[in-house]
Amino acid sequence: MKKYVIEREIPGVGTMGPSDLSGAAKTSNKALSQLAPKVQWQQSYVAKDKTFCVYFADNEDAVREHARLSGFPANKITEIHGVIDPATERG
Repeated sequence: MKKYVIEREIPGVGTMGPSDLSGAAKTSNKALSQLAPKVQWQQSYVAKDKTFCVYFADNEDAVREHARLSGFPANKITEIHGVIDPATERG
């Protein structure tokens, strides 16, 4: 599977409370269950008016299908080719 970052523009998402975020996760999980095993959600980062979601998927079309089923936008989908962090310096 490939790894993707999905940028979703969702006005006000950064001010949503725990129950709203729980509901969003439930909606996403329902869509994921219909697409399994083609798409897997790793985690999402919530910002002011956006989320940045990390997904594993067979391809970009599978990510777009999740967006369609869940009703959450996938404004930008970017394939991840690698990861660096502070420990990368050590080789």
